Amino acid sequence: MMRILLDQGTPVPIRRHLHQHIVETTAERSWSELSNGDLLAAAEAESFNLMITTDQNLRYQQDLSKRRIGIVVLMTTS
Repeated sequence: MMRILLDQGTPVPIRRHLHQHIVETTAERSWSELSNGDLLAAAEAESFNLMITTDQNLRYQQDLSKRRIGIVVLMTTS
């Protein structure tokens, strides 16, 4: 079982397809206002295994090579 974080803008209905995992949103965690770097650090500190986001610029804004959390970038919000 994985802990999955849905970033702001990620379609929440995707959650029902991940029912075998623990899924939380940034809004539920009150992390909606965190910058990408702070968000990734907070997610790692809370032992999330994966973050799903629609932020296609994340890889250009952050050095992801040192991150322990997996990241899935959706190409659309629908």
